[in-house]
Amino acid sequence: MKILDGDLQAVMESDPAMEDEQEAIKFHMGLHVVSMYRESHELWLQGRKDEAMQLNYDAHSRFGADIHPAAQIGERFFIDHATGVVIGSTTIIGDNVRLYQGVTLGGVSTSKGKRHPTIGNHVVIGANASVLGNITVGNNVRIGAGSVVVKDVPDDCTVVGVPGKIVKMKGVSTKNELDHGDLPDPVRERLNQMQSEIDCLKGLLADMAKKGE
Repeated sequence: MKILDGDLQAVMESDPAMEDEQEAIKFHMGLHVVSMYRESHELWLQGRKDEAMQLNYDAHSRFGADIHPAAQIGERFFIDHATGVVIGSTTIIGDNVRLYQGVTLGGVSTSKGKRHPTIGNHVVIGANASVLGNITVGNNVRIGAGSVVVKDVPDDCTVVGVPGKIVKMKGVSTKNELDHGDLPDPVRERLNQMQSEIDCLKGLLADMAKKGE
C-alpha cells in the first residue's frame, strides 16, 4: 500500500488519537482508504478500469467507504474513520480537505455529465453531512454535521442545517476549523427567538388582564 507523504501529514495534523506516523500507517482506516483510492485512480487514468473498480470494491468491503476511482482529489486529503463515506465519480476535491464519517458527495441526476460536487481547498465537512448535485463549495468552507447542501456555497462560509443555510460569511477563524461540533444551530436559535416572543406576549396579556380588573 503506497501512502503519500501529504496524506500521512494530514492524518498527523488532524487526528490527535494517532501517537506517531507508524501507528497511522498501520491502523488509520481513513488513511488506508485514501491510499487505496490513490492507487485505483492511477489505474483508472491508465485505462485499467476493471482493476481500478476491483480495488475500489475491496476498499468498500474492508472499510465501508466508496470512493469512485474517477473522482479527482487533491493533496493532503483526510478522512476521519472511513465508514459510510461516499464520493461519486465526477466529484472534484481540492487540497487540504477533511471529511468525517458518513459524508456523502453524491449526485441527484442520472445524466452522464458532471453530476457531483466540486469542493474547494481547505474545506471541512462534518459527520453524516451530504453535499449533493453539480454544485460548487468554495474555499475555506465549513459544513456542519448532518447538514444537507444542495446549492453553491461561496468562499469563507459556514453552512449548517437541512437544507444547508449559510450562517457565517467571511472572517471565520481558521484556528478551530476542526471544531465542527460547536457550529451555530439556526433551528435552535429560531426556537429560542420564538420562545422569547411568546414570553413577551404572555407578559402583555397579563398586564392587559390586570388593567381590566
